[in-house]
Amino acid sequence: MKSIFEGYREIIPDFSDFNESLERPFPVHIRVNSLKIEPEKLIDGLEERGIHLRSTAEGNRTLFVAQGLKSAGSILEYFTGYIHPQAFTSCLASLALSPEPEGLVLDLCASPGGKTSHMAQLMNNRGLIVANELYMTRHIPLAHTLSRLGVLNTILTDYQAQEYPLRQRFDYVLADVPCSGEGRIRFLEGRKVFAWKGMSSVRGRLQEIQKRIIIRGYDLLKDDGEMLYATCTYNPEENESAVNFLLKNRDAELLPIDAGFHHEPGISQWGGETYDRQLELAARFYPHRTDSVGFFMARIGRKR
Repeated sequence: MKSIFEGYREIIPDFSDFNESLERPFPVHIRVNSLKIEPEKLIDGLEERGIHLRSTAEGNRTLFVAQGLKSAGSILEYFTGYIHPQAFTSCLASLALSPEPEGLVLDLCASPGGKTSHMAQLMNNRGLIVANELYMTRHIPLAHTLSRLGVLNTILTDYQAQEYPLRQRFDYVLADVPCSGEGRIRFLEGRKVFAWKGMSSVRGRLQEIQKRIIIRGYDLLKDDGEMLYATCTYNPEENESAVNFLLKNRDAELLPIDAGFHHEPGISQWGGETYDRQLELAARFYPHRTDSVGFFMARIGRKR
């Protein structure tokens, strides 16, 4: 069967390995919540019950694949908030931004709260995070996640991300924007794990929203602030093109990304469009490299 991602053959390295990775189920990735428990204590406790944790990032004692565990949400440690099931690459976004403990942070598209709670963990519940989520129906699971994980430094707002009020500027802005979600697709026994619902028909509308959000996120930064723009898709029109749009319309610059894991650089051109050379500093994460969700990230600051 011809890959639905055939159009990306030229930009995805080791394309055959990439396709093979999509036929394997996602492993159970978990994040140990150090706000509630010492990682080593949790690791030892799970090992005694036959749940072996394999580190996914060298030197990081909170990100693991849980071997021998079918569902992270089915064990007591989930309900006590000691662990949170979260894709490895999703965790890398918070690490790439790495907010300082006393920082003022805006998460523009916060639900369901994995990245928000991870940033609170990195900040040791200090500073302040504003978790913005437009849809009130998503506030319930978002608030539940934050409460279960013991997050104390976060408040919720409900603005459209692309129209977030400019009354306050932030040290850090996370813009994990709505996208076509290609990075979440896996195939098992011929079935799609993530439903493919004609995303090409809505991609144009998504791109407009993404460009508006990245502009607004940048405008919300303090002079020395930093923003992380992220998607879980492969399409350059939602990734490099959106960042290139920002570089053309604002005095922004890309900053190096060090999330503690190897990544591919951003691409320089696509579909007849040539991007700013700075896009090489962006990061692409592919499932055959990470055994996780495909992701794109760009770390952005103001020119000085």
